[in-house]
Amino acid sequence: MNFQQLKIIREAARCDFNLTEVASHLYTSQSGVSRHIRDLEDELGVEIFIRRGKRLLGMTEPGKALLTIAERILDEAGKVRRLAEVFTNETRGVLTIATTHTQARYSLPRVVKAFRQLWPGVRLELNQGSPQEIVAMLQAGEADIGIASEQVMSHAGLCAFPWFSWYHALLVPADHPLTTQPPTLTQLARYPLITYRQGITGRSRVDSAFQHAGLQPDIVLSAQDSDVVKTYVELGLGVGILAEQACQADEENGLVRLDARSLFAPSTVWLGLKQGQLQRNFVWQFIALCNANLSLDEIKRQALQPVGSGGAEPAIDFEI
Repeated sequence: MNFQQLKIIREAARCDFNLTEVASHLYTSQSGVSRHIRDLEDELGVEIFIRRGKRLLGMTEPGKALLTIAERILDEAGKVRRLAEVFTNETRGVLTIATTHTQARYSLPRVVKAFRQLWPGVRLELNQGSPQEIVAMLQAGEADIGIASEQVMSHAGLCAFPWFSWYHALLVPADHPLTTQPPTLTQLARYPLITYRQGITGRSRVDSAFQHAGLQPDIVLSAQDSDVVKTYVELGLGVGILAEQACQADEENGLVRLDARSLFAPSTVWLGLKQGQLQRNFVWQFIALCNANLSLDEIKRQALQPVGSGGAEPAIDFEI
């Protein structure tokens, strides 16, 4: 048994048992992945996967038990490697942040600028993705910090700190009828709408508001990118519903921002770390730069608690 075999078991579960994807993620060949699986099954004397022909359909009971052990072993091995990183080159390195387009484009610039002044020897990598992809990157050790309004705060194995609360706003052409008076949900439901796709940037708040009002919104286009939403609003395809921070200065494009705080519940942007994982000092500092209400000691105390210990109550958040 070796680490590569354990990595294959873990990646197979993450990739829905698609060996082509497993091979791609581990930078190896599909035939090599299959060989490692056969060797491990022969060594253990049990079948790890449920098969139909050459396809893997799922895991056997021994396979599920092995997956749990493999994840724990690989996690502990990662901690050993990280221990060396933490105590060498403390002022240099790479900080990898997984985040959504909205946060990368509109919320992070001021924090990144301040961080670079404090840590000039640290390079930053911003990997943009959906909340699900952000969680996966954190769990796989491919990102140090994950930032999103969805998913990050509710996943076992992650420790989440609030950054700021935000609201949705409406974006319409300057001559739109909704500009004449404060809009209501009933009025909004009469127009074609353009907003975020399911599962990102507070979309659940939008859906919930209409559902509770007994209204069926006409969402004609949904997208992952705030700038894409604005582009189609500019084309006159509908009323935009997007994050306030993403539409601060769009009057120059002939668009007007309308307050929607009374229509949709606020969302919170969360900063996620892998629970129980030792981090380099500049990772703790980045979290503290985002939320000035958190001390470095409090961040470390919450984040370094072992997985499954119950964790602490989320720290108080604040608005910007």
